[in-house]
Amino acid sequence: MTLEPDIEREALRLLALREHGRGELRRKLCARGYTEADVERIIEDLAERGLVSDRRTVEVYVAERVRKGFGPLRIRQELRHRGLADELIESGLGRSTREWWEAMSAAHDKRFGPAPAANRKTRAQRARFLEYRGFPAELIADLLNGKDEF
Repeated sequence: MTLEPDIEREALRLLALREHGRGELRRKLCARGYTEADVERIIEDLAERGLVSDRRTVEVYVAERVRKGFGPLRIRQELRHRGLADELIESGLGRSTREWWEAMSAAHDKRFGPAPAANRKTRAQRARFLEYRGFPAELIADLLNGKDEF
């Protein structure tokens, strides 16, 4: 008796919830007790049918995280943690500096409003927030120094 229909059903259930990369899907299915060989066959079949794509996973994840106000450093780290290839990550993060500036500025304004920091303490607080969100230090400094746009 083969468990492949069960594995495929579980893989499709996971994919229906959100995009998964091949490595992440493999890890989750193996953790559910399926053999790596069976899981690999199912993932290959799903990839051939266009249901699993690491590239699409990166694109969807990056778009979602940018929309939520996160920067390239944090997103890169999260995608690496998910086991996706660096080439795919870098191509997915290939936005212009201006686009990152706009995302950072929007995250800043949503949290603190458009007014500049009143003192060093609030400036440091804003810098820590943006750093935690994953924006590069140079962009943070430019924003907090009052540069209007990149």
